[in-house]
Amino acid sequence: MKEIAAVITEQIKHAGIVFRMSRYEDKATYQSHYLGLAWQILNPAIQVGIYYLVFGLGVNGNREIDGVPFIIWMLIGITAWFYISASILGASNSIHRQVGMVAKMKFPVSILPSINIISNLSSYIPMVAIVIGSLFLAGVTPTLYWLQFFYYFVSMVIFLFAFGLLNATITVLVRDYHIFLQSVLRLLFYVSGPIWDINNRNMPVWMIKILRLNPIYYLIEGFRDSFLSRGWVWEKTTYTLIFWCLTLMLLILGSHLHMKFRARFVDYI
Repeated sequence: MKEIAAVITEQIKHAGIVFRMSRYEDKATYQSHYLGLAWQILNPAIQVGIYYLVFGLGVNGNREIDGVPFIIWMLIGITAWFYISASILGASNSIHRQVGMVAKMKFPVSILPSINIISNLSSYIPMVAIVIGSLFLAGVTPTLYWLQFFYYFVSMVIFLFAFGLLNATITVLVRDYHIFLQSVLRLLFYVSGPIWDINNRNMPVWMIKILRLNPIYYLIEGFRDSFLSRGWVWEKTTYTLIFWCLTLMLLILGSHLHMKFRARFVDYI
């Protein structure tokens, strides 16, 4: 637990650096593009359009899900997925990519995954605003269930940090891991629920139960539960406990490996 406390203390102590560097990272990424930061919205919007044409109109025949048009149901899930996948991949490569900074100065290396996670909020927050606007256009009115968004948002950030710290450390130790993670995320895209309602798939019940254990599925369905007023978080206690147990395990393992090897990161790279 001392390792977890040390890592969390670094996040709090250097919170100012995290936010400043996340803003710099946003500007640096798109500074050579004519549309600049607008691509943070245009890129996911284009992908949403493609997925809707293929899976909404093509596969699902534009049928309603949970009483709302498919595009609304998909938009809630895929907005969370875009943020989660970008943060997982970005955080996993954050330490390896910033090796120059790590080598030349005394730097709290554990904040590098946090910088990437915060940086991705610049595209996630506008997308959430688009989701809310779309819900209003579809005739969905706010309810008390919407307050659960903040719980699932905080849960998502904590999970991403725990997983990101572990991935970033392993990527330094085993460079091939980053490529492997990209392949895993491609698979998770289809089994985590952003575009498929796995509950209505022709799959054995035991397989659906296993897929529900996926923490990313828990988060995506949680956002849908909130915005579509489908249920409260305490109504799925088992899955909530499993999610937090997995997150804690990732944080323990990630903190341990990070503190054990970070003094030799430059040598490994």
